Amino acid sequence: MTKRNLIVLVFVVSVVGLFVVQYQYLRVGLGLARVQFSNKIDGTRTNIAKELSEFNSLTFTLGNTIRKDTSAVKFGLDSLQRASQYYLNDYIAYQLGVSGIDAPFSYALFSRDSIQYLGSARQHLKGEGTLRFPIKLEGYLPELLRKEVILELGFQDLNRYFVRQLWGLILPGGLFLLAIIVVVIWVLRSFYLQRGLITTTNEFINNLTHELKTPVFSIGLASKILEKSASGDQRPVVELIRKETRRLGTHIDKVLELGSLESGRKLMRLSELDFRPRLLELCEGYGLLARHEALDFDFELEQGPFYIRGETYHLENVIGNLLENARKYSERPVIRLKATTDNGWLRLAISDNGQGIARGDLKNIFKKYYRAKNGDLHKVKGYGLGLSYVQKIVRLHRGKIAVTSKLGVGTTFVLSLKLTKNGKKI
Repeated sequence: MTKRNLIVLVFVVSVVGLFVVQYQYLRVGLGLARVQFSNKIDGTRTNIAKELSEFNSLTFTLGNTIRKDTSAVKFGLDSLQRASQYYLNDYIAYQLGVSGIDAPFSYALFSRDSIQYLGSARQHLKGEGTLRFPIKLEGYLPELLRKEVILELGFQDLNRYFVRQLWGLILPGGLFLLAIIVVVIWVLRSFYLQRGLITTTNEFINNLTHELKTPVFSIGLASKILEKSASGDQRPVVELIRKETRRLGTHIDKVLELGSLESGRKLMRLSELDFRPRLLELCEGYGLLARHEALDFDFELEQGPFYIRGETYHLENVIGNLLENARKYSERPVIRLKATTDNGWLRLAISDNGQGIARGDLKNIFKKYYRAKNGDLHKVKGYGLGLSYVQKIVRLHRGKIAVTSKLGVGTTFVLSLKLTKNGKKI
């Protein structure tokens, strides 16, 4: 599975997980809403049973309607029934409203022998999915009819009612979840689009630098041939051409090498080695160069082997790069290299007396193409690739790199590489 597929899989699983969590919260909320509804309806039933047990205008009208007695009114039986129906409906709605229930309802008033006396305008259903709450009436009506009278309340599709009650939580939760999905998709799309552009750019640079190697080689070969037949006045010019050609070739190799490492096409092959002899040879070679270029260079290597897991070629490039930076950024270079071992780590400290690095630049110096500025101008020309390459190599060796600097005083880089013993880390 590729890294991209893994990220997409984690994203999909996370979104599904959020939906599941939201669904579980909804189920819990619906359960609590049902419990709350039951508590409210119990209070309503108690109030209705108490008031309908007494003699009042409502029970008197209901009693006349049930007995079909219109002697107390000046209109017909049908009108009396409709009046009782709406009168009882408004009374039940009022009692439900007092308890905080505004769900659609129906009702039926009937006796124990299933004779229905009065029903709501809304059809009173008794099928599956309908919640029914019977209220046994006492007092006036049962005594008047000499029968057991029951008022039954019915509610249908309460899930929709409960969801409407929870809408204030469901809607924001859904909107936030949708916003998270949109933002993550946008970020992933932008990331992979940018990554594709970077890959295309790197491939273009690599192809271009490969094409440059051929003319550089041809110029170097031609200058070598010219050197043999050059006169005394021409030799310095030819030597300058050869020197600049070698310099250009070094820069091309550095760009190719860094591009290969970033693309993952060139893998580091680490092996256990004693790095001290190679480090000593490198320091002695740089010391020879320092004597010819009037550099003040000194080194101090702790005794004993420096067993590490690494690749000599890249480690030498890292140290050479740091030494070259120390030389370039100092007017009268004083460079010190010190190698010590400490708690299972090899510490390589390279310090100079250069111009130093501003505190605001320290966090950016390892970024690719970044170069610290002196005002608006770069004192030393370059591409901002060296320290990026150094940090990448050190990280591939599972090591650390730290830097301390003070403007006008100098800079110190400290490389930390894990020591090994008989192939085992210590």
